[in-house]
Amino acid sequence: MAATATCAADDHNPYAADPKAGKAGEYEFRINCALCHGLGAHGGGRGPDLTQAQKKHAHSDAELFQVISNGIPGTVMPANGTNGQGVGMTDEEIWQIITYIRSVEVKAPAKPAGSAAHGKELFYGDANCSLCHMVEGRGGRLGPELTGVGGSRTREAIIDSVRNPSRRLAWGLTEATKEFPQEYETVAVVTADGKEIKGVALNEDNFSVQMMDASEQIFLLEKDELRSFKKTRESMMPTYNADLLSDKDLEDVVAYLVSVAAK
Repeated sequence: MAATATCAADDHNPYAADPKAGKAGEYEFRINCALCHGLGAHGGGRGPDLTQAQKKHAHSDAELFQVISNGIPGTVMPANGTNGQGVGMTDEEIWQIITYIRSVEVKAPAKPAGSAAHGKELFYGDANCSLCHMVEGRGGRLGPELTGVGGSRTREAIIDSVRNPSRRLAWGLTEATKEFPQEYETVAVVTADGKEIKGVALNEDNFSVQMMDASEQIFLLEKDELRSFKKTRESMMPTYNADLLSDKDLEDVVAYLVSVAAK
C-alpha cells in the first residue's frame, strides 16, 4: 500500500484508486459514517447520499478531507472524534474513506431526466407539494424542508418517498444535546372538550407536547389534560400513486428538486 498519509494539508489523496485502500475505507465507513450516511453511502435519515458525484460541501479530495476532519458548522456533521464513536480516525483512515466514497460514486447522466421547469410548476401548482413542503423559503412548514433534498438523496429515494411516504421516515435521535433532529412522528389527540387534533410533533417531554396540524396551527398541550394521545409512524403525506401523479410528472418534480440543490 502507498506510504502512510501524514499530511492533512495535502491536496492529493495518496490512496486514490487503490482498491485495497478502498476496501479498508469501506470498513472504516461502516464504523464511523454509516449511522448517518447509510450502508453503501446511499444516505440515511440524517446524512446525505454520498454516491452522487456532485456534493454540496466538498468537491475535491482535499475538501472532503477537511469536511470529515473538521465537520460542517451549523449542520449535524460532527468533527472527527466528536461523535462518541471511539477516539477518532487517523489521517490515513480518512483518506481511505475518501477512496471508498470515490469508488461508489455514480456519474451523473449527460442529460438529466425530467423537465425542471415543468416540475416547478407542478410543485407549486397541481401536485400541491408546496402546501406542506418549503423550497428556498417558499411553501409550507408541515413537511420536511426540501431545498437540499435533490443533492442529498438519490432520484430513486425521492420517488419512493412520494409513492410510499411512510416507508422510510427518518428516525432521528433523541440525545439531550439535540444535535440531531427529533424523529418524524404523527400525533393524534383528543382534548378534554372532545376536540380531535392530528399533526406532527415539534417538541415533546414527559408532561407536554407541541404539535402542528395540517393548517400549520401550533398547539401546546398538557398530556394529563388530554382524553387520548397517540403517536404513529404513519406519514401525514398522502400516497401519490400514478393516478394522482404520473411517472413523467414525478420525474419532472424530482428534476426541479435536483436543479435547486445544484445551485
